[in-house]
Amino acid sequence: MIRSPRFGLTLTLGSAQTLSWASSYYLPAILAVPIAQELGISTGWVFGAFSAALLLTAMLGPSVGRWIDRQGGRGVLMASNGVMALGLGIMAVSQGLPSLILAWLVMGIGMAMGLYDAAFATLGRLLGRQARASITGVTLVAGFASTVGWPLTAWLENELGWRTACGVWAMLHILIGLPLNTRLPKATDSAAQQDDDKSAPSPERPRLAMMLLAYVFAAGWFVSTAMAAHLPRLLQETGVSLSVAVAAAALVGPAQVAARVGEFALLRHLHPLVAARVATTLHPLGAALLTAVGMPAAGFALLHGAGNGMMTIASGTLPLALFGPKGFGRRQGLIIAPARASQALAPLLFGLLIEQSGASALWLTALLMLGATLVLLCIRVTSQ
Repeated sequence: MIRSPRFGLTLTLGSAQTLSWASSYYLPAILAVPIAQELGISTGWVFGAFSAALLLTAMLGPSVGRWIDRQGGRGVLMASNGVMALGLGIMAVSQGLPSLILAWLVMGIGMAMGLYDAAFATLGRLLGRQARASITGVTLVAGFASTVGWPLTAWLENELGWRTACGVWAMLHILIGLPLNTRLPKATDSAAQQDDDKSAPSPERPRLAMMLLAYVFAAGWFVSTAMAAHLPRLLQETGVSLSVAVAAAALVGPAQVAARVGEFALLRHLHPLVAARVATTLHPLGAALLTAVGMPAAGFALLHGAGNGMMTIASGTLPLALFGPKGFGRRQGLIIAPARASQALAPLLFGLLIEQSGASALWLTALLMLGATLVLLCIRVTSQ
């Protein structure tokens, strides 16, 4: 595939991913309170339904990946737009907790079919080991999902109400997301991909390597979600004002994008293990400097954001580099399933820890990521 078509593929898939993330994962942060108020339930129930959706996504991941391995990801991603539109439509007409839970469970199915795991598996199926640059490109484009999604959702909710906001996102899936995913090429079994898979290095003990990676990404996604839910509050526990904490937390997004650009420019010629090892050290480094040395909150936010941005890329490129494109979708689903589960539990568990320990809760996330660094150092790659 020449450069221009591959760039078009990356831009198309990245744009579709931006819509999918903005209308699912980033939705509760804006709509949880108005939904709870109108339905007469606590916000905890809204986030609980969202957590249930993430757990369902984890359960369905391997099956979706296996589907992509067999048939390619174009049809799966197209179907995800319909499923997410349905879930958002049910949410828009919800009259109580049962219908809201149903809406989020449908969204969980759509997220299993339509977020990064499915997108990365699709690229692996289309491009083989050459998918690394495209995976990075997709994360660069979709890294702006919250930047686009939060303001748009907030404006729609403020002007038209949360029900209309959900309805608009549903229509965008049909009018924009579906046509974008329809433009994706159909998968073919190329001899080049097969030869690429046969000649590639692999871990000495593949099953052990899969389990080790499952821990790495479970730790990474727990930390990422915990920080996304509680970072301003956590920074306030270190003694800074609310305005400073919010301003510092806002730097996480730009740091993620900058780190992804840096990974593409500086580390793309190295094995993804190198980038992953660097990524897992940045959050603990920032935590140590923040709590022990008194580094400004903005510095911690930048280090955490950079590490998190690189980890998102690693979740796609590292399994592909270690195990090859054959069976990538199913394997990706198995490796990421614990990460989805830890992601679902992170807001509640880390929130309770902050209540008990204040800023000292940061040491838990630092230790989790240091453990991930040690695990990555244990993975060795051998040539076949």
